[in-house]
Amino acid sequence: MFSFLLRKAGVWFARKQESHRGEEHVKNEDTPIVGDLSAVLKQLKEEVQDSNDIVIRGFRLGGAGRECALVFVDGLIESRTINEDIIRPLMRANISQDLNGPSELIARIMHQHIYVNEIKVLQTMEEAFGSALYGDAVLFIDGVPCALSLNAKGWEMRSVDEPASEAVIRGPRESFIENMRTNTSLIRRKIKNPALIFEAFTIGRKTRTPVSIAYLKNVCKPELVKEVKRRLRAIDTDSVLESGYIEQFIQDHPGSIFATVGYTEKPDVAAAKILEGRVAIIVDGTPFVLTVPFLFIENFQAAEDYYLKYYFATFVRVIRIIGYFITILAPAFYVTITTFHQELIPTSLLIAMAKAREGVPFPAFVECLLMIVVFEIIREAGIRLPRPVGQALSIVGALVIGEAAVSAGLIGAPMVIVIAITAISGFLVPMQNDASIILRLILLLLSACFGGVGIALGLYAILVHLSSLESFGYPFLSPSVPFDLEDQKDSVVLLPTWLQISRPKGMATDKQRKVYKVPPVGVDKTHDD
Repeated sequence: MFSFLLRKAGVWFARKQESHRGEEHVKNEDTPIVGDLSAVLKQLKEEVQDSNDIVIRGFRLGGAGRECALVFVDGLIESRTINEDIIRPLMRANISQDLNGPSELIARIMHQHIYVNEIKVLQTMEEAFGSALYGDAVLFIDGVPCALSLNAKGWEMRSVDEPASEAVIRGPRESFIENMRTNTSLIRRKIKNPALIFEAFTIGRKTRTPVSIAYLKNVCKPELVKEVKRRLRAIDTDSVLESGYIEQFIQDHPGSIFATVGYTEKPDVAAAKILEGRVAIIVDGTPFVLTVPFLFIENFQAAEDYYLKYYFATFVRVIRIIGYFITILAPAFYVTITTFHQELIPTSLLIAMAKAREGVPFPAFVECLLMIVVFEIIREAGIRLPRPVGQALSIVGALVIGEAAVSAGLIGAPMVIVIAITAISGFLVPMQNDASIILRLILLLLSACFGGVGIALGLYAILVHLSSLESFGYPFLSPSVPFDLEDQKDSVVLLPTWLQISRPKGMATDKQRKVYKVPPVGVDKTHDD
């Protein structure tokens, strides 16, 4: 229902703004580059005005004596490349005046006098602005109705370090950074295959953020790639500052609390998804790479599962699922058994709980809701504060507030235990943290109103909602709903790697992953020399 209302609101806003699009499109028409350098420089100065980071370096082309202008953004380029590989060879070039037109001049410069690894010919001023603002140097030559984009990028960037949100004990310790080209190289290092394709997009009218999709050409379904491209091209917005912007535009069910687009900070996870036939979306300026399609079971999977013994990885996955149910059900279950179903509690425990709650002025629902809100406040404050201060605040705040609240008689000691277990269990599935908070509150409210029946109805509604979700055409609960026995090898139960002979059904065109082969047992003594 909520998703339906959101879509209707989106349609209404789109119709309302339709009248303003004509003028905007006329304004944003591409302007061709003219051959008059003075006119080009005048247009450049009108656009940048007083921006002191835009550098326009004028010089004369050696031999020909033509006026040239090199435009770049200070701080986004490498000065040595500008001075040694572009300006110096052009000023010392011996280019004669009797060349057959501008095309021959451009060819001579590109092939003989510029020492950079990437050169593009630009035809419009909009392309020139975009190239310069992305860190390239743009060369304008008097009498030439085009420009050259020269790769001179050299901005400061964060080094490849351990991931902050996906810490592992065993496995690669490298993570994505805010530079898209570095991120694509990290994936390329994992998958050294010419079938790995990177396709570039530019999204955002104002930010012009580079976006790239990655997939295996002979594994990923063409229909999936086509759908991802369609949704990316349909994005019409001013700014894209993080991959979360893209996620909100391309997800199947924007009104759902469950994410149908995955994200990761680890190159090995992104590479594994690509090898299964999925598509990775890399956004410049963020270390989080999106992966589609995304299934619900992936919330309980971790990269480390595939580097450990399969039986221990299965056990850990079961623990995560149990922890997820605890974090959404524990407060609601406590309120239910203390308010509606006291007969379910053993007598001795019931007496102890009644004694602990003696003198508490609030009912169990208010008591539980108060503690949940206080915990979320402490958690959010701990995240936003500097790391050493935040950790101290989280630990000391929880201990002090919990102990003081019990001593003052505001809450009972059992409630502190319930909220603590709920909070700890929530950290087992960090990707579901947002959804678990909402579900916890909904189930708590239902339990306070209808008891155990309310919890059952709430779980049934959640299951129905999950069954209705899709991620880029794939059922969100697959391979459980619809049930597929073959794909259960990597769901709740993780089979050994040598049994993972096929990719998920319906996910890839090339289903075969490896040839089935049982690993050797012991030493083969029949082939001793």
